[in-house]
Amino acid sequence: MKMKPLALATLCASLLITGCSLDGDDGDRGPQGEQGTPGTNGNDGAQGPQGEPGPQGEPGATNRAIDLTILHINDHHSHIEAETFGFDVSGLDLSARTEAGDELTELDIKYGGFPMLVSLFDTLASQHQNVLKLHAGDAITGTLFYTLFNGVADAAVMNQICFDAFALGNHEFDGGDSGLAYFLDALNSTACQTPALAANVVPAATSAIVSGYIEPYTLVKREGEWIGIIGIDIAGKTKNSSQPDDGTKFLDETTTAQQTIDELKAMGVNKIILLTHYQYESDLALAATLSGVDVIVGGDSHSLLGGESFTALGFNPVGDYPTQVTNLDGDPVCVVQAWEYAHLMGKLDVSFDADGVVTECAGQPYLPFRNTFSYAFSDSETRTLNSSDTYTVTQALTAYPELVVTLPDAATTDLVAGFAAETDVLKETVIGAASEDLCLERFPGEGRSALCDVSATRAMGSDISNIVAKAFMTVTPTADIGIQNGGGVRVDVAAGDFTIADAFTLLPFSNTLVTLEMTGQQVIDVIEDALANRLDNAGSTGSYPYASGLRYDVDASETFGNRVSNVEVNPRVAGTWQPIDLAATYTVVTNNFIASGQDGYTTFGPIYDAGNFVDTFTEYAQGFVDYVEALTDNGQTLQKLPASEYSTKTYIGRDGCNHSTEACTGY
Repeated sequence: MKMKPLALATLCASLLITGCSLDGDDGDRGPQGEQGTPGTNGNDGAQGPQGEPGPQGEPGATNRAIDLTILHINDHHSHIEAETFGFDVSGLDLSARTEAGDELTELDIKYGGFPMLVSLFDTLASQHQNVLKLHAGDAITGTLFYTLFNGVADAAVMNQICFDAFALGNHEFDGGDSGLAYFLDALNSTACQTPALAANVVPAATSAIVSGYIEPYTLVKREGEWIGIIGIDIAGKTKNSSQPDDGTKFLDETTTAQQTIDELKAMGVNKIILLTHYQYESDLALAATLSGVDVIVGGDSHSLLGGESFTALGFNPVGDYPTQVTNLDGDPVCVVQAWEYAHLMGKLDVSFDADGVVTECAGQPYLPFRNTFSYAFSDSETRTLNSSDTYTVTQALTAYPELVVTLPDAATTDLVAGFAAETDVLKETVIGAASEDLCLERFPGEGRSALCDVSATRAMGSDISNIVAKAFMTVTPTADIGIQNGGGVRVDVAAGDFTIADAFTLLPFSNTLVTLEMTGQQVIDVIEDALANRLDNAGSTGSYPYASGLRYDVDASETFGNRVSNVEVNPRVAGTWQPIDLAATYTVVTNNFIASGQDGYTTFGPIYDAGNFVDTFTEYAQGFVDYVEALTDNGQTLQKLPASEYSTKTYIGRDGCNHSTEACTGY
């Protein structure tokens, strides 16, 4: 049972969305804060069909030098609220103390989110001429705001900014072509009318987006100069890891980009921006192979670009902002990206000569934060810093040039609050049912379940953890095997209705699903690592491994390297069980916490640290919601898996007791 999204009209009425309308008649802000005109994006040259120039003049008639300011974001993934990061205040000598008289050592700083981003976009747009506002894709999927509103919440806050162009990302196809159409209907339900760009996407003849939804490029006019903006989506990843309709084609990124650049050049447009969802390193390589490209505003890799400020704050920049390379002509290309989750906005200033060649580019990301600071005075009381301490902390933060105090936009704050209130209600939506009690366990025989007697989990461990591993494998089309640590699954599931809230209680952490390519030997090694974390290193029992498409015998009385035996694989549980091939490569899906080597899963670590993984950016609770909804749509319920699918085939405890044949106690 896929939860039906609320109708746009209902959302407009219930949330009082400013400018929200199904016919696009209500006015909304155009670029640079001006009143927009439906279908024009507020530009001074009307756009004709397929992005061709309108009646106010042909492109290239009077090419001349121009300065542009590009304000951009990417990969916000339905993160529309502010989040927090920890800031070290131990050296600031604040007067605030805890109830115990201790000095404060760290504060949680509220930053990012659309209410602050809208204010920041408005402020910077008002301070510059010739502004472009761009979004480089993956607006949707990742939080409950997508689970419950299917892109309507994202569209509403995006329309508060009113982007000049939006490039499709791979996750825009997570709900198929019809899901993308629903999101784009919402995005164009106001006067803003943001063009959705993807030059290398060719919808199937029966696709919901086949007519009028996407364009290869858009043309905007600034000071009489036409600027071409071309959209490029990441082809292989979208086809293999998302859910586009059969027959919707994704063409080669490089070939399509050059063909479209040539088309615009033939029209006389000599200032070309690629708006890509193609990854930072790929953008750098792409620039070198293309003639005529000037700027690439990218996404998909969630790359933070910038300097030492971000490193000092505990973030991890991967390159310069902007990164300057050269194209096939030997001319400069300025490449930028703006991290993730609406954390910050990139601001790129570009100067073009009359021939359309970049003569200079500079800029930096801006991370907006709120300078109202709270701290835990005691376990039961939160207090706010006084004005003197607030000033001290604000000065320390703004010493980093990328950090700017930002007052959230009032209208957007109310908009987000409305969706959040609806979310609290809709969390109780029933998405399926459990036909029997599903017991929680970590190590077989530990006795953690609050619902089941230990005799039910003594032999093969947790019912629900095995199901979670299968869910992750099922919703990740490229995965052969799913692996989940027992501690990441938090509660039993009782027979009866199952709600969205239940899924987020079961899997409460902000983990995302990632895939890694591993040899059979590495798969065995990571299972051995997870067991050793508790048995040898006194780590948490939560490291016990559960899997789908993988099963094994465990002997906890053995030494490290000898505890796992008779390992078998059945990729996607779609065939027969076979002994694992130590030299073969398997695609493993897991959560990004243990993928980074945490909780004792050390073999994962070097693979992850080298960047040899793919982050689906699907929160793991969201993945389980999708799994339950798919079961319900097929007339099925949550129930215990067949014994043949439990990853622990047999378990011998640390004391040598065989849990399959004896009434062992403990693990």
